[in-house]
Amino acid sequence: MAAHIVPEWPAPAHVKAISTTRVGGTSVAPYQSFNLGLHVGDDPQSVCHHRDSLQQQLRLSSSPAWLNQVHSTRVLTLTEPLLEAVDADGSYTQQPGIACTVMTADCLPVLLCDKAGTQVAAVHAGWRGLVDGIIEQALALFDAPSGEILAWLGPAIGPQQFEVGEEVRQQFMAVLPEAECAFTAHGEKWLADIYQLAHQRLCHSGITHIYGGEHCTVTESETFFSYRRDGITGRQASLIWIE
Repeated sequence: MAAHIVPEWPAPAHVKAISTTRVGGTSVAPYQSFNLGLHVGDDPQSVCHHRDSLQQQLRLSSSPAWLNQVHSTRVLTLTEPLLEAVDADGSYTQQPGIACTVMTADCLPVLLCDKAGTQVAAVHAGWRGLVDGIIEQALALFDAPSGEILAWLGPAIGPQQFEVGEEVRQQFMAVLPEAECAFTAHGEKWLADIYQLAHQRLCHSGITHIYGGEHCTVTESETFFSYRRDGITGRQASLIWIE
């Protein structure tokens, strides 16, 4: 089982991107084993060891830009390495060597770059951030036509597992009426396809080069952490940077 997932997308060779899995670390249950989240109750020493190990494995000159994610639509523009966590749910940079980073355990990580490989961004798109427009906030920072931007949808909760109430469905449909087709009736609730909802938002912003979206963090229990499945659990990370 791979410790990292590398996106299959036509990004320039000097744009690097990965998603980590739960494999290969030292954390004990319920965080086993490569947990990168400091906020979930795991031993901080283990988490810091994993973060340092990740930086070394990826040969990054500075620590990844770890955020304090709060389901907002705030996307930071990074001109230098982030020395401490800031409240935000995405980051964007044009600076080589700075790894835009988001942590997830069912929410959708979205990685973005331009075809020239001069700008990159990482977005934490839980349903709240997605409905409120965090993808659009990140795209607004790009100095490139929408046709020049690539998007990769990282591991998230799959469409057969994401049960939501009518109020969530209504919020998405209030922004884009076509969101209705991303929801399937499930008793008195709905099953939401977060990949399709993100796809719709990207397409609505003119993004046509969209990749990924094939995993389910809930059902692939050997590979991914899942908050929906386990409640108390670790976090995987998705990172993108310019070499």
